Amino acid sequence: MTTAVAAPFRFFSLQVVRTRRLGPSLVRVTFAGDDLRAFHSDGRDQSLSLFLPHPGQAEPVVPLELGDGWWQGWRELPDGVRAVMRSYTLRALRRDPDEIDIDFALHTPAGPASRWASRTAPGDRVLLLGPAIADNRAIRFRPPADTDLVLLWGDTTAVPAATAILESLPARTRVRAWLEVPHPGDIQDVATRADAEITWLVHHDGSPTGDSVRSARLPVTERPYVWLAGESGRVRELRAHFTGERGFDRRRIAFVGYWRRGLTEEQLRTGD
Repeated sequence: MTTAVAAPFRFFSLQVVRTRRLGPSLVRVTFAGDDLRAFHSDGRDQSLSLFLPHPGQAEPVVPLELGDGWWQGWRELPDGVRAVMRSYTLRALRRDPDEIDIDFALHTPAGPASRWASRTAPGDRVLLLGPAIADNRAIRFRPPADTDLVLLWGDTTAVPAATAILESLPARTRVRAWLEVPHPGDIQDVATRADAEITWLVHHDGSPTGDSVRSARLPVTERPYVWLAGESGRVRELRAHFTGERGFDRRRIAFVGYWRRGLTEEQLRTGD
């Protein structure tokens, strides 16, 4: 397996150039900025930290003038001033011109990031904390070279990363994917060269869609690789299923909790 390097990360000053609704629960926001020439990533589930302004602010407030002390300075700002920080994954990076796409999950009741994404317009300014080198520690999807079956599961928050992964896989890669969304209109056409079977699971009331993964009959495999992302509790349950009931090697399972039911991102980060 490729070993991630301890990559430096830096801030990028960006502005919105366009938005596009992908469905009732997803909106794609495209950002540009001169700083993006220094943005590099090889990861299809590249994690990013996005800083958003509060309503009425022209740009997000982050004390970059403090250098390495920005984090503590940001934490000490008043709640109504301190920029809203949320974690997202990179959906796409393009050159000439330099642009990135980030897909936002919209939900009700809306949090500050969901509200911002539903109302943002070209010219709106944000700050992004992202990678300055392509291979970095914020990339989780790293299948070993001998992988003979890729298994993906993600909820709505992980659909952007999962679809980016599917689009990146080479021909003849065997893939089974389960993607959960709240509405049939959120189902996307995914262009992939892989030998992929993609199952979209729709749950209208926001509840999990049941036992589809547990009951699935998988192709014969000797060296599977599993990627799980979304709500932390579901991720833990599915990881236990693959290691316990299916006997998969835990070293070949990548897993990340993008959110936790009942907690805000601030509470997750501070442990409150």
